[in-house]
Amino acid sequence: MSEEKIDGNSTGAGAGASPTVKSIFIYPIKSCKGISVSKAPLSPTGFVWDRHWVVVNSKGRGCTQRVEPRLALVQVELPMEAFSLGWEPNTASHLVVRAPGMAELKVSLSKPCLRSDGVTVWEWSGSALDEGDEAAKWFTDFLGKPSRLVRFNEESETRPVDPHYASGFNVKFPDAFPFLLISEASLDAVNEQLKEPVSINRFRPNIFVDGCEPFAEDLWKQIKINELTFQGVMLCPRCKVPTINQEDGTQGSEPTETMMKFRSSKVLEVNTTTTQYKGQVYMGQMLVCSGDNMGKIVSVGDMIEVQKVFPSYADVAV
Repeated sequence: MSEEKIDGNSTGAGAGASPTVKSIFIYPIKSCKGISVSKAPLSPTGFVWDRHWVVVNSKGRGCTQRVEPRLALVQVELPMEAFSLGWEPNTASHLVVRAPGMAELKVSLSKPCLRSDGVTVWEWSGSALDEGDEAAKWFTDFLGKPSRLVRFNEESETRPVDPHYASGFNVKFPDAFPFLLISEASLDAVNEQLKEPVSINRFRPNIFVDGCEPFAEDLWKQIKINELTFQGVMLCPRCKVPTINQEDGTQGSEPTETMMKFRSSKVLEVNTTTTQYKGQVYMGQMLVCSGDNMGKIVSVGDMIEVQKVFPSYADVAV
């Protein structure tokens, strides 16, 4: 793919200005509520604790809000020190899970000894660490169907990203790539078109950016944050999750219906390399982080240096 050399305003920022990290979100349990943190250490698979767990059904299939919108109501909490560099859990460390009408669930952060085989998340299949019967009963009662909570088994499993877009990178339980970046200006531009504005939690980014033009991040091919180099690998095709109200778990038609008028692959004239994503709307840039990122951290307020951009949407992969 071609790229453009950076000059004055090709970053999408104002003259002399640089975009900055406004917020960082971690989603410990896939498709449950996120945690806003002031800093986030990196691991080889993304931010530490991001999509570390997933709820699976009786067949071992990972559950998301697409099928179980009530997952939007599940709040999670980790110890504040869990986002400090080098922190290791002890026997008193827990993931705390809460939801309306449910007693609080505490899941030990110590590695469980049970294992679940045949866990599947999209096209990936492997084993995972099972968090036990108490957690299983909690999610079974809340969702009204047999469910278990499992943790990614880092010692025995890897889950590569799609090599069509990036090679040599792995994830835990996100849909596709380690990071999703969206700008506040893009959210504002969407909300200007809606009768009722939506929150950024509808789009579930990891990195929320301030200080750039609307949708400037679509064309960011390479950026640097705190000496970490990120590559933009794919515009994010949006499923029905943005249409689910994250406060009550109900589903509507917005913002997707309105976004189809100005954020579809046809309107943007993006380079749709597969038929899988045709007819969808796009919001955000998915990223990988190259190089040795162990012991590195991204913090709110960090400046973003845009180093390479795509010349046009025709050069961006989706």
